[in-house]
Amino acid sequence: MTSHPQQLPVRVVLDNIRSGLNVGSIFRTSDAFAIQGVDLCGYTARPPHRDILKSALGATKSIPWRGHETTRGCLQSLKDEGWKIAAIEQFPDSIHLTEWTLESSERWAVIMGNEVRGVDPELMDLADCAVEIPQFGVKKSLNVSVCAGIVLHHLHHAHQPA
Repeated sequence: MTSHPQQLPVRVVLDNIRSGLNVGSIFRTSDAFAIQGVDLCGYTARPPHRDILKSALGATKSIPWRGHETTRGCLQSLKDEGWKIAAIEQFPDSIHLTEWTLESSERWAVIMGNEVRGVDPELMDLADCAVEIPQFGVKKSLNVSVCAGIVLHHLHHAHQPA
């Protein structure tokens, strides 16, 4: 596996993502921002799934990934390893992405929820916060891979020296 010289202290947790194309796209975006890894939970497709390879364009070789039977088990393991958890979802107490401030020493795992149901509210007891992307259109919904790109871009800039 090819590794990045300086990794962003971020992991993406994919909670029951139906589309292998979305998973592959998230791998590719994760490579672009050199994050530390991707966690594939529940029925989320895993490499070498053909749709993942089609959209990842080789990023499954440069981004470490782990498979987990359940998202809850994954999140508990990450918390035990010292990761902070952010659910990327529109919950009543969500903070806007633009208002999410980070300490340079923090390591964050961001949960991206199912394409239809979003992040399972039953996982919120393990999350340190809920973060939402401000949206101004009628739908108030983004594709999960687009959402991941916006969040990883924000985290990349948040970790740059001032």
